[in-house]
Amino acid sequence: MASFEPATGDGPQPPATAARAAEVRTAYEGMLQIRRLVNGPAGTAVPAPWELSRMARAVALVLEAAGIPPSAVDEQGRRTRTGYRVAPGAAGAATVEVTWLGPPGGGAAEEEQERLTACAAALEPLGWGCLLYRGPRRRRFLEVEAPR
Repeated sequence: MASFEPATGDGPQPPATAARAAEVRTAYEGMLQIRRLVNGPAGTAVPAPWELSRMARAVALVLEAAGIPPSAVDEQGRRTRTGYRVAPGAAGAATVEVTWLGPPGGGAAEEEQERLTACAAALEPLGWGCLLYRGPRRRRFLEVEAPR
């Protein structure tokens, strides 16, 4: 049996099945339970230490559990679906970047501010710091960092 991996937006489109929804829900509840056990009084309000060492995976799990669609690519690496993409940030292991990407001409650029704001709204209550920036070619991205 393969281990569960949250969708980062750089792989194939995850199946829209009840089994996938159950896997996401179980992984998310497991993350919250780990937070309760290891974070003491802070409980679920801040990331657990394992999340900080696997930030892209933890952020992708929160976004997928929130029902925000991930982007997807085909076997040749072409975008086939509009959605979030989570990748290591420019600042190294201390941050991850969330971008809103889609197929060429698919309108992702027009949606990105609204959609990235929704991503921040899903992440911030769980202790992630989110800053919306405008990057190269005036495209927006969300920089996500651990609480200080």
